[in-house]
Amino acid sequence: MVRKFLFSVIATLMMWGQTALAQDSVYVQIEAQPSLSVTEDRLRDYASVLPDVNGFDLGRGWYGIALGPYPRNEAENVLRSLRAQRLIPSDSYLEGPERYGQRIWPIGAGPASVPPITAPEIAVAPEPEPQATDETPREARESEALLSRQERETLQIALQWAGYYNSAIDGAFGRGTRSSMAAWQADNGFEATGILTTAQRAELFRQYNAVLEGMDITSVRDTRAGIAIDLPLGAVAFSRYDSPFAHFDATGVVDGARVLLISQPGDRDRLAGLYEIMQTLDIVPLDGARDRSGDRFTLTGQDSRIVSHTEARLADGAIKGFTLIWPAGDEERRSRILAAMQSSFAPIPGVLDPAVIAEDSQSVDLVAGLSIRQPKLTASGFFVDRQGRVVTTDTAVANCGRITLNSDYNAEVMATDPALGIAVLRATQPLAPNDIAQFRDGAPRLQSEIAVAGFSFGGVLPSATMTFGRLSDLRGLNGENTLTRLAISTLDGDAGGPVLDDGGAVIGMLVPHDAGGRQLPDDVNFAANSAAVQQVLSRAGVAPQVTPGLARLDPVDLTAKATAMTVLVSCWE
Repeated sequence: MVRKFLFSVIATLMMWGQTALAQDSVYVQIEAQPSLSVTEDRLRDYASVLPDVNGFDLGRGWYGIALGPYPRNEAENVLRSLRAQRLIPSDSYLEGPERYGQRIWPIGAGPASVPPITAPEIAVAPEPEPQATDETPREARESEALLSRQERETLQIALQWAGYYNSAIDGAFGRGTRSSMAAWQADNGFEATGILTTAQRAELFRQYNAVLEGMDITSVRDTRAGIAIDLPLGAVAFSRYDSPFAHFDATGVVDGARVLLISQPGDRDRLAGLYEIMQTLDIVPLDGARDRSGDRFTLTGQDSRIVSHTEARLADGAIKGFTLIWPAGDEERRSRILAAMQSSFAPIPGVLDPAVIAEDSQSVDLVAGLSIRQPKLTASGFFVDRQGRVVTTDTAVANCGRITLNSDYNAEVMATDPALGIAVLRATQPLAPNDIAQFRDGAPRLQSEIAVAGFSFGGVLPSATMTFGRLSDLRGLNGENTLTRLAISTLDGDAGGPVLDDGGAVIGMLVPHDAGGRQLPDDVNFAANSAAVQQVLSRAGVAPQVTPGLARLDPVDLTAKATAMTVLVSCWE
């Protein structure tokens, strides 16, 4: 029975082919593949049951399979008949001969060779316009019946996007779906039957995909990284490899768009390490969802500039994933591109060599060519009690979205005194200082040796540095009794750090090098004195340790004591 049925189909198609006219002839486009070998296998399969099977080079790495050519009216009959009999895919359509390049089937035309490339191999999917054909409601329902569940759900998604459907995406075309179809038809100049024809479905999807025009969603097969994925090559282009990333930088069509493909050998420990490192990068804003399990993680971050999504997974000893960075405020296009990347992502053989490092990416401020997130301002501070409370300068913590101590501990402002330029911070999580300040009770001796501990260079060095000088005056230049004048050369990052005598007792807090716009010598600096700092602490409810004086320490021990109490204060956006 099946053999008779196939013989009847073949005989009918042969008759159509024999009566084909050269004028206004079209093909039935049934499949496209990005691989020549796969295309040839599919051509053999189709040719075993159907006549008039052709293979064409579509250009840019894609190959098409088509039946024909036929006169247009006969091609429409072929299309409907074969789709109804499920001999060709339900999304087959009519295409003019101008779309096709060199014929590669029947064998003998000689397939085109593909030149080697150094960047990831890119296969560009053709974007043909389905031929608009009129269908009766019965024919429309027949063509609709050939849709898979996924295709029906996608149709509901497109109707939902257009604002006509607000129920569950379930692939069931009930009353709600039919009503939304009819409403869309009426608003787009079609008869409101509630059943979309093939041409109407094509128009709906054309509208749905209009937001992606110019994005050139393209299949990329990166054998070096071992990843196959669809990427918006209209917005990004391959730039370089810098382990563990393949960088795709912005083309200029979408400002700030970037894609990273993640590829490295590894295990669960390395996956956990990558999860932590990614969160230190400027491309992963702090606000957003974080999710990590044993073998995978996702990171989403958003700020006023960008929205970033990263996901990675561990399989067969390799960590693979991707990051999409997109400008904030373009959510519809970003979400559609992200969905395409997620649905197409597939590990393939190959993993990026960890030794691949771009020469221009080696810097303490970079990880594999990516900028480490930097605070907008850093200063110094010092611990004043065992609960981890810290004194620093008030300008260091003004207008901060987030404050951290030693980069790892979040903190909040307890109290400020703008007149004295002092702020008191407390950690929002348990923190055990290595040492705390002991404030000197009474005035130190003029011209005595003093030292300032501070993070002179921000967070570049792992611990505070020491600068030595002398106490010049117990008052400020205008006679302020809350200030002491120091003969010492400091840097901006030292502000907020402790000023100590030769025994390690704190005699004050270094204030920023600012003389109300007047130019002072580099070695003239000032400190809020011990009494002023203690006054602010008492108002904040902090009881500082006080000492009448400590035995003189040698420079090595003094340095160890000072750096143990000194903390890096960072102000973040």
